[in-house]
Amino acid sequence: MTPQSRQPKANDLITEKSPYLLQHAYNPVNWYPWGEPAFRKAREEGKPIFLSIGYSTCHWCHVMERESFESESTAAILNEFFVSIKVDREERPDVDRVYMTALQAMGESGGWPLSMFLTPDLKPFYGGTYFPPETRYGRYGFPQILHQVHEAWQKEHEKILASAEEMVSALNNRSSPGATTEMLGEQVFDACFDHFVKTYDSSFGGFGGAPKFPRPSVLQFLLMHGYERKAGEPIDMVLHTLERMRSGGVYDQLGGGFHRYSVDAEWRVPHFEKMLYDQAQIVMAAADAYRATRSPLCLNTIEETLEYVLRDMRGSEGGFFSAEDADSPDPDGNEPTEGAFYVWKKSEIQEALPDGESDLFAFAYGVREEGNAMSDPHHEFLGKNILYHTKSIEETAGAFNQTPAATTLMLAKARRALLNERVKRKRPFLDDKVLTSWNGLMISALARSYQVFNKTNYLDAAVRASDFVMTKLYNRSEGTLWRRYRDGESKFDAHLEDYAFFVQGLIDLHESTGEVQYLRDAVALTGKQIEMFWDERDGGFFDTFGRDSSILLRTKEFYDGAEPSGNAVAILNLVKLSTISDRQDFLEKAGKSFSYFKKYLNGYPHVMPFMVFALSAFHSQPKQVVIIGARQDHRTALLQRAAFQSSTPHRVVLTAEPGDQQRELSSVAPFVGTLKQLDEQPTAFVCENFVCNLPTTDPTRLTELLNSRGAGLS
Repeated sequence: MTPQSRQPKANDLITEKSPYLLQHAYNPVNWYPWGEPAFRKAREEGKPIFLSIGYSTCHWCHVMERESFESESTAAILNEFFVSIKVDREERPDVDRVYMTALQAMGESGGWPLSMFLTPDLKPFYGGTYFPPETRYGRYGFPQILHQVHEAWQKEHEKILASAEEMVSALNNRSSPGATTEMLGEQVFDACFDHFVKTYDSSFGGFGGAPKFPRPSVLQFLLMHGYERKAGEPIDMVLHTLERMRSGGVYDQLGGGFHRYSVDAEWRVPHFEKMLYDQAQIVMAAADAYRATRSPLCLNTIEETLEYVLRDMRGSEGGFFSAEDADSPDPDGNEPTEGAFYVWKKSEIQEALPDGESDLFAFAYGVREEGNAMSDPHHEFLGKNILYHTKSIEETAGAFNQTPAATTLMLAKARRALLNERVKRKRPFLDDKVLTSWNGLMISALARSYQVFNKTNYLDAAVRASDFVMTKLYNRSEGTLWRRYRDGESKFDAHLEDYAFFVQGLIDLHESTGEVQYLRDAVALTGKQIEMFWDERDGGFFDTFGRDSSILLRTKEFYDGAEPSGNAVAILNLVKLSTISDRQDFLEKAGKSFSYFKKYLNGYPHVMPFMVFALSAFHSQPKQVVIIGARQDHRTALLQRAAFQSSTPHRVVLTAEPGDQQRELSSVAPFVGTLKQLDEQPTAFVCENFVCNLPTTDPTRLTELLNSRGAGLS
């Protein structure tokens, strides 16, 4: 639907760069972006604010737009009685975090679109998520809610103001974990693992029931725990989960990449949006799992997922886009529906493939005449097929009297043919804004995948993305980062997660390239992060800088949701950088942060598995692997491969050529300056707490040194 056919007159969102805000720029609602003009209008007219938060690839955001925000009658109510503000949660997670916390404090479950009513001074007093256009299924219709809120605002004004004041006070009290004398010990790791054992789905992998989310931070914790405890069970849980995800509909069987989550417990029926951060984190988890198991499944998952990202989610300048929508018009040109780009009628597959191939493909992927998503409540899937593995290669080969090798080749050929056919369909909407935080995650994923595969195109892509961030999203005059880049504009102060995730990417890039500048940038940005976000009194990092007065609550996130918390990654970076540079102030800040979060670490470690991962690194201290050798010498490469392939979860790898580069590296990592090659050969040193073992020129011996366990917790 074109803007002209929806509404010829644009509202105030028309000058924004956010794809989500621009999607609403021609709604009849008089939307404002978050900012002083909207706040001033609310104060001057004495109206409450209706705040709607979402993102461009959010299915239910689209539904509420079509049903309510494109409705002239609903828009008339909003325009008369409210000041309406739209926020892209991906641009402004600080705004989203405050009001999502408020919604949950009201006893509601979270989600998007987030619909919140505020006083003119931005204090929340009522909210929800998606509201239907009329009363149904026990939920009030949105117009009815608007009338009720307006009436309450008129008749119970003082009561609402008092309630909003109480809410803000409660939120401020809620933001601190409170003092505790509990110590952090082995029980944190065991309690975290025990929770995941209890919630593990032994049939289908993953944790809990439907809906089922990937949560790669859980997988990384389990791999660490398996290594530290010399236990196979947690590693088996990871492999099984990756295998079931990879074979399910939550994975795009034709084009690669993972959808956001599965609405069922079997990973079969996905919510079809694709997020950059999911691709990055699952690739990192698969790389760690490969190091632990050498599973070909992990290599295949990494390769196909990165093929998708590099093909469909990368801009011409090297930055990575944010997401692809779940909705798109179906092949018949109807209104956009969820999954239309990805689902198939059996007849469409039969037309695209020769008879023998289509029968074999249908058998392997559960394709039926009546569709294979009949149990899903989304009526648009009826008669359609979501592609997922229902039969193994061996089962399929047996059914068609073929060898497994021949079956594998035939299925690969069929997938390529169907992908070529699918390209003709109208693609889902692509949100092409570039976020510093999510690009940091993808830089890490690419750098670590290079370490696993030794594929230079992965490393080249990571370098280009880092250059993009430092060119487009780095404010050189202040030494700070911007959060978002789009259409030539860099905007919004970066948040903790932007600094933390990008610094993590820089550390991984240094390991993969040996370039000292990445390490210098990581240290410098960590210093700026401390300056802007560090809580000197209590420890831990605030999520925001604090100079935006419109943000009522300065939070310290610790919960690992779709992404690891900014605090967890920032603390792990401190531990790694202290290990590299002997910065005791970094290590002390990490320790003080764990003390701040210890109530949650002791009581609810399963909600923060990446923080538990960082705690393990803090106690065991990452091993320092230093390789002194010429870059072009194949023996240097062999030592690097041995270091990169080690399954130890806590290590840092530093590589330098003898001479000027070694001296340059020692300016950041002083202990490196004293190390000397054996017999002028590429030489590796494994050090702990800056004390190094005897050097070796043998990759096998290096592997042995890396896989030897330290004492662990004292």
